[in-house]
Amino acid sequence: MKTVLQRVTRAEVRVAGEVVGKIGAGALLLVAVERGDTEADVSITARKIAGLRIFPQVTPMDRTLIEVGGACLVVSQFTIAGSVKKGRRPSFDQAEEPERARALYESLCAALREHGLPVETGRFAATMEVDLVNDGPVTLLIMSRGGVLL
Repeated sequence: MKTVLQRVTRAEVRVAGEVVGKIGAGALLLVAVERGDTEADVSITARKIAGLRIFPQVTPMDRTLIEVGGACLVVSQFTIAGSVKKGRRPSFDQAEEPERARALYESLCAALREHGLPVETGRFAATMEVDLVNDGPVTLLIMSRGGVLL
């Protein structure tokens, strides 16, 4: 599972011009479910996101999402699983099949909520427009395989 986390002051996602998810301060999470990902990857990813100290207090990275009252905007983005290693067109061979990917994406959203985080979402498999104000900027890549962070 690959997740791009961006610390934001605000973010929203629209589908066909309609806002379907919107947060103030928090984290925009762009999530790609890859072939072979499991609930163990969901669990470790949610735990890591909930515990990351990425908000300032005394130093630039002191407080967690929960401590600052932040929220998550979780957007499915299978293109993060893409490879540009060969040729000129990305390969998405590592992206999980849509039905399984949706289940793990929804499971990640639920796991984040279980950690006490407010969660808004995009719309799975839709063409979306994402607006954000990256705070910092802070952008991190969280990757797991077999329930282990890479």
